[in-house]
Amino acid sequence: MSGAITEDKVYVYEAPVRLWHWINAASIVVLGVTGYFIAYPLPSLSGEASDHYLMGWIRYLHFIAGYIFAIGFVGRIYWAFVGNHHARELFIVPLWKPEWWKGFIDELKWYAFLKKEPAKHEGHNPMAQFAMFFMFVLGGLLMIVTGFAMYGEGTAPGSWAYNLFTTWVIPLFGQSLDVHYWHRAGFWLLVIFVMAHVYVAVREDIMSRQTMVSTMINGWRYFKDNRKD
Repeated sequence: MSGAITEDKVYVYEAPVRLWHWINAASIVVLGVTGYFIAYPLPSLSGEASDHYLMGWIRYLHFIAGYIFAIGFVGRIYWAFVGNHHARELFIVPLWKPEWWKGFIDELKWYAFLKKEPAKHEGHNPMAQFAMFFMFVLGGLLMIVTGFAMYGEGTAPGSWAYNLFTTWVIPLFGQSLDVHYWHRAGFWLLVIFVMAHVYVAVREDIMSRQTMVSTMINGWRYFKDNRKD
């Protein structure tokens, strides 16, 4: 007998959330590549130093992407208040709810290939919600705070970045070198998160019978239930 497929769908991600997601993804790629070369500069180019501005352009792109990432972060917080309830899942992890922990353990078993059937979730499942908050939201906040603190060092006392970030971030972390260390550690944290995020999204699209990647393109999550007649 042939397998019948019934589909159901729900509108999850509004247009501002989807736009933020892809712009944010692009800015993270630019920040990652340029940040790597800032930490590990390219070999010296031949000729006079005045003839080249390669590292200057790399730093300039890093700063632009940093501004985009930070502005997008603030905008995403705003949309958590005015958007639908799925827009708030990124920032609120209900650790106090026993049913949330039950869903978290179920998802952990699913990702570990200990379950044959995943649970259906309209938005983020509990494990994804946990990872998004603790690795991306808190990790992104760390990168913004430490990044603008270092940026303020270059713009000198009196600048907005120096007054808003450098004056308290560097003493909080200890010294400038410590801020650089935590900024670099945050970078590798985001690299790990992005790799896991892409893997899980593609895996869920293939194995869970509910759309993931296309949901962040058109906003709709489709549920497919395979059953034999």
